[in-house]
Amino acid sequence: MKRTTIKQRVELSTYCWIISALSSTFICGVFLYALQRPDNNLTVWISGSAIIMLFLSTLYYMPLSISLDNDSLSINRPLKIKSIPLSDIAEAVLYPSTMGAIRICGSGGWFGWYGWFKEKDLGKYYAYYGKASDCFLVTLKDARKYMLGCKDAPEMVNAINERITNLS
Repeated sequence: MKRTTIKQRVELSTYCWIISALSSTFICGVFLYALQRPDNNLTVWISGSAIIMLFLSTLYYMPLSISLDNDSLSINRPLKIKSIPLSDIAEAVLYPSTMGAIRICGSGGWFGWYGWFKEKDLGKYYAYYGKASDCFLVTLKDARKYMLGCKDAPEMVNAINERITNLS
């Protein structure tokens, strides 16, 4: 069987860019201010550690792209790739996020939407996307759900469904 891969970039919304830039600037500004005060050694260490953890978690979870090969659907993140075997996927459907989700643990716009969310209609799901309009929902056979997003979501959904149909 010929090995083919489809890869689509995750694009961040204008909201994400603004929130990310303003928050990062504010966080770094507060840290630089604390550095200039010689009596705040403990504050500098604590805030520096918190900033490092914040940015590392972002690098660990922030989605960069979604790729699909003959065996798996992958969420490509800066420090780790999350792969979902195609044999575990029940279906993929276009499903623009309603933006009414409750964030259980994750980011609600800082370098994208990622983490664990809950909505009335969907229940709990994992999210990895940059724009609500680019979303699609992947449901696994064990009922776990992933709200993913990429530049050409309809093409990705069609490709996923075609490949899971060919597995049967």
